[in-house]
Amino acid sequence: MRWLYTILLLILSNTFMTFAWYGHLKFKDMKWSANLGLVAVIFISWGIALFEYILQVPANRLGSKEYGGPYSLLQLKVIQEAITLVVFVAFTLIFFREESIRWNHLIGMVFLILAVFFMFKK
Repeated sequence: MRWLYTILLLILSNTFMTFAWYGHLKFKDMKWSANLGLVAVIFISWGIALFEYILQVPANRLGSKEYGGPYSLLQLKVIQEAITLVVFVAFTLIFFREESIRWNHLIGMVFLILAVFFMFKK
């Protein structure tokens, strides 16, 4: 069950991370934040990123073999990168509809998914 909790926490943490890193790019479209300065945006993003860490640290501890989990450190990192990719693509398609995903993007994503496969190959 630790593997499932690890994956779920990584999905949630990456959702917060994506909003912290890229969500502020949509602030200009929102009335309450349209005129915020860079420092204010940094602090808002930092506050959002706090929740990423609150979820990421337990995910890595639960998943790590050193703490009784099923994954090596390298496996955890590649899983996290693959999850980041999936969350980011969903975020982009929902909030940045003017962005397009092209064939070369898809090929890059396939290579990242293949990286996950090869990390678990014995």
